[in-house]
This record gives sequence, structure tokens and C-alpha cells, in this order.
Amino acid sequence: MSRKLIVRLKGGLGNQLFCYATAKRLAWYNQAELVIDAVTGFKHDTLYCRSYALNVFDLPERLANTAERMEPFGRIRRLISRKTSEKKPLRYQRYIQQIGVDFNPKILTLELQDGTTYFDAFGQSEIYFADIRDTLVQHLVMSPPSDDHTLALAKRMTAGPSVAVHVRCFDKGDSSHTSNISLAYYSKALQQLLAKIGHTHLFIFSDKPDQANALLAPLIQGHPYTLVRHNGNFASPESDFWLMRQCHHFIIGNSTYAWWAAWLREQSHPGTQIIAPGQFIDAKHSVTAWGFPGLLPERWILL
Repeated sequence: MSRKLIVRLKGGLGNQLFCYATAKRLAWYNQAELVIDAVTGFKHDTLYCRSYALNVFDLPERLANTAERMEPFGRIRRLISRKTSEKKPLRYQRYIQQIGVDFNPKILTLELQDGTTYFDAFGQSEIYFADIRDTLVQHLVMSPPSDDHTLALAKRMTAGPSVAVHVRCFDKGDSSHTSNISLAYYSKALQQLLAKIGHTHLFIFSDKPDQANALLAPLIQGHPYTLVRHNGNFASPESDFWLMRQCHHFIIGNSTYAWWAAWLREQSHPGTQIIAPGQFIDAKHSVTAWGFPGLLPERWILL
């Protein structure tokens, strides 16, 4: 009997890529068919209202049909399947749901049962899929955007030393409990990067460009920079994602979106310098989780 792994995607572009990459490696390890549920993980996202975003890549997998998505009455059926699986050892579970965010080494050697298994996990670690990185790079190719503004920016990025600076704005940043990364991090990161690569042009990306510009204003004065804002506050996230990948080096915030742009650039361009915030952010007390074990590759510069 053949094996089939149905991955339930959720979150934004970066999180969807983690879900997909980890599931793809698990399916590869088990010689199982990978099927993508591009619907149910977004139905009840009232916070960010995300939707399926991996259609910008030329993925070889097919999308799940209604029955494979456990529809109708999907929430109830998934709940029953999860509760039933929780009582069993991991190797016997038909519905695998990630508990917590830390890297789970058992996933690497997990042997799936014959038939269908559901995978409902973010899998936020390169370790899960490091041994299929060449396959991922091959499939995670994007067609260039068609608008002249984006193409002109890309030409400037590739022409000379360029750095993608990404700022994720989870809140207004005016509270001691903010989930945003501080100016101090970006200041230290820029100082270290300039010491390594010398003169460069900064390209600032953010889901809230004006807020990011205000944050970085004391830092970027005197440096050539461009605030990338023509895509309308990430109304077209795939265009900015493609653009970020044209930059030579990266200073990223606490964002899986930026994580993947940096990682994909690094795979095809050895020598890419990536600086990431290494501080731990507990998801229980924040709208994001960051800095947990396994998330950030050891070769990156963590501040």
C-alpha cells in the first residue's frame, strides 16, 4: 500500500514555506506522495487573513481535494483525528501536530504508516530539510515581476553591493512589551556588516514602510538607501520577496518571510552575509515566537 502525506499550510509566505519544506523532506524520506492542503489552514485566520501564497512557485505537488481536506465539517473531523493521534506514539500517528516550536529530531527519521497521514506543523528549522536543499532551491523559483519599477530596483540591487534590511512591525513599537526588534539591533548589525563588506546601498523592506523608516531614520542618515514601498505595505508580498532575493546581503528582523528570502539567496550565492536577531521571544507573551532552538542556522551572525 502506498503512502500519502497531506501538509496543512498556514500563516504567511514564510511560515507556509517552512510547512512545505519540512513536509516535503518527510515525504521524500518515506517515498510518500506529498499533497498540499491550501485551504483549511486559512479559513479561520481572523488576525492576519492570510491565504495560500505558494502558487508563485513552480511546485510539483498537487492540491488536496475536498475529501483529503477532511471536508465537510473539517474542524470537527480534524479535532477527532488529532485527539486520537495524541494518545499514540509518534510513529503510529495519522495526524501529526507540532507541540511547541522547538526542533524535534524524531521527525527526521519518522517512518510513516501506509495510507494517509496529515502533517499540521510549522517545522521552523533548516535542520528538517537540509538534506533536500538542492531540490527545494530547484522548485522555489519565481518568475520576475513585470512592472518597470520593480525591475529597475532589481537592476540596482544586482549591480553593486546591496543589503536587504527587513523590519517586521507587529505593533506600534511604543510599549515595553513590543514584539518589534529595536533600533539598537539594527545599529549593531549595520556596523558589523559594513565592517565586513564596506560601502553598500541599503534597501529597506517592511510590512509598514513608514514605521520602519521612522525607526531607522537616525541610523541610515549618511548611507545610500531606498525605502521599498511601491508594493503597498506588502499588498503584493511575492514581489517584495522576489526583490529581497536580488540583494547580496541581509539584515533581517524577526520574520520567517525575511528568513526565507535570505536563506534562498544564500543557497545559490555563496558568500552571502546574513545577520539575524538572536534574542528569544516567547510566543506565550507575544504575537510572535523567535530565537527558539533550531530556528536560526549557526553560520548566520546572531546579535
